Amino acid sequence: MPKRGYHHGNLRQALVEAALALIEEKGPTGFTLSEAAKLAGVTPAAVYRHFGGREDLIAEASKQGYEIFADLMQYAYDSGQPSALGAFEATGRAYLAFARRHPGHYIAMFESGISVNHSPELAAAARRARDVLERAASDLSQHIPADKRPPASMFSAHIWAMSHGVVELFARNSPGAQAPFPADALLESGIGIYLRGLGLIPPDR
Repeated sequence: MPKRGYHHGNLRQALVEAALALIEEKGPTGFTLSEAAKLAGVTPAAVYRHFGGREDLIAEASKQGYEIFADLMQYAYDSGQPSALGAFEATGRAYLAFARRHPGHYIAMFESGISVNHSPELAAAARRARDVLERAASDLSQHIPADKRPPASMFSAHIWAMSHGVVELFARNSPGAQAPFPADALLESGIGIYLRGLGLIPPDR
């Protein structure tokens, strides 16, 4: 792996970027702070000016990932408007797009074992991302009779879980896993089946 080094005095971000590269290559537990420091072009002691340890470094990578994720989800939600269905489907697809474009962040967020409550800043970033999908679910669920309407938090959690499952099993080259269909098609059809079950889109003819 080439040495990255840092510029303009932004050592903190250089360390995060080094950690992301190592996470992609070795996983969240497969590298040391010394390796991150070496890749950033500094001594191991310099890391401790910004982070208390490897867990804090990964938590920062996770926080930045959630911030990117929330922005992407918000953009997808806005792009799907004014249709509630369009906004909801767009946010589901955004999950898959994020995992593909930002694998290091994705791993730090969902596979590192770092709690979203590691810091108030991380918790807030994670909550903002979840809120976008929950808002899209709430908008769409208004078309369901009140006595049959699931809570928006449950609605969004189902789609989050479905999206996460498709990513983990079929979009990230999991060893031994071979998708019978493209990941995008699997997610789209899964969301379609779920929404038909709620009566939000008509059945196929």
